[in-house]
Amino acid sequence: MRGLGLKLALLRIAMMLCVCKATSSLHPLILVPGSGGNQLEARLTTGYKPSGLFCGRFYPIFKDKEGWFRLWFDPSVLLAPFTKCFNQRMMLYYDPDLDDYRNAPGVETRVPEFGSTNSLLYLNPNLKRLTAYMAPLVKFLEEIGYVSGETMFGAPYDFRHGLAAEGHPSHVGSKFLQDLKDLIEKASASNGGKPVILLSHSLGGLYVLQLLNRNPPSWRRRFIKHFIALSAPWGGTVQEMLTFASGSSFGVPLVDPLLVRGEQRSSVSNLWLMPSPKLFGPGKALVITPNKAYSAHDIPEFLNDIGYPEGVIPYISRILPMTEPLAAPNVGLTCIFGTGVKTPETLLYGKAGFDKQPEAVYGDGDGTVNLESLSALESLWAFEKNQSLKVIRMSGISHTSILEISAALDAIIAEISSINSKAQAEVSFE
Repeated sequence: MRGLGLKLALLRIAMMLCVCKATSSLHPLILVPGSGGNQLEARLTTGYKPSGLFCGRFYPIFKDKEGWFRLWFDPSVLLAPFTKCFNQRMMLYYDPDLDDYRNAPGVETRVPEFGSTNSLLYLNPNLKRLTAYMAPLVKFLEEIGYVSGETMFGAPYDFRHGLAAEGHPSHVGSKFLQDLKDLIEKASASNGGKPVILLSHSLGGLYVLQLLNRNPPSWRRRFIKHFIALSAPWGGTVQEMLTFASGSSFGVPLVDPLLVRGEQRSSVSNLWLMPSPKLFGPGKALVITPNKAYSAHDIPEFLNDIGYPEGVIPYISRILPMTEPLAAPNVGLTCIFGTGVKTPETLLYGKAGFDKQPEAVYGDGDGTVNLESLSALESLWAFEKNQSLKVIRMSGISHTSILEISAALDAIIAEISSINSKAQAEVSFE
């Protein structure tokens, strides 16, 4: 690993020295974040009914002149009374008549600065050291000549929402795909017609794959140079079953997981990230209780038993038909992910039930996504003759540190530089 790190660092230095010559040959690059990887703003209308004394329309105090405020990430979520406010304002509700999701009554939301990398750099620009997200990656990209707004763009989105199978509406998610498609075409046009490199993290990879497969091959050939997916949960993750059952603070201190469990269950994207029955077989127990064991094939029953029956129909009708066929998009794809980090693969619940955090049996992965999911495309697409696939594993790199640690960032930069110089092999498995 040290030898690889030295080679990547030397390559990065060489690339920095050649920036002035290389910028003209750069393919435009679009960054697509993961869940929770960009800022989200909200505004409260007269239809808003606060869930408690601290959640009135006066909170938060600081808003812009039109009443918009930062919903994600706001540090007040760490304090219990305001955690409840956050939970209420982040909630989505499934409307069976519309067959789609909507915000809580009286809550409007928006994603700031689509097209820019600004809202991807820090989840809260007032807390840069604590909430840095893609800032280190963008800095590395700038060092090889990328310029925000010219050759480098950002595609933030409302990460609570997801997409749905054909025949089911998904207004917010579908609009994001259309906005992303328009951004790709504009980025290409403003860079001499060069096709675009798409660089995603986590959930962003699932969105990109859907975008590619929902557009014709002629469009992909014209506008997509390459797709780089970082830490993509192609087949979901066992961690999501914990989130639905017991809530998750994701390591944030002071936050009671039960206070945010409601909004986490309501997030369509979390339902999308449930472990895939196609990858996690019926014989593998993922959740074990004193009375029952659940595999990925038992998720409808699991949702009902944890007290979330309203998730069953959307899961069966909207999510499963969309996730089961992971079709190859027939564009160059590089998967980069971490391994060797202990990752929950079985959750053990006691007599206290689902309101208490479970014990976990750990397996391989990146700390969040199981290795079966991260590496799924290698087996699923092994015989796809028209699909170029390269896989780069990085030992000891976690789901989020892939955007922070120099060795991982160097590997990402090296891959982008290789694509820009047309040096990538037609088909490569590592």
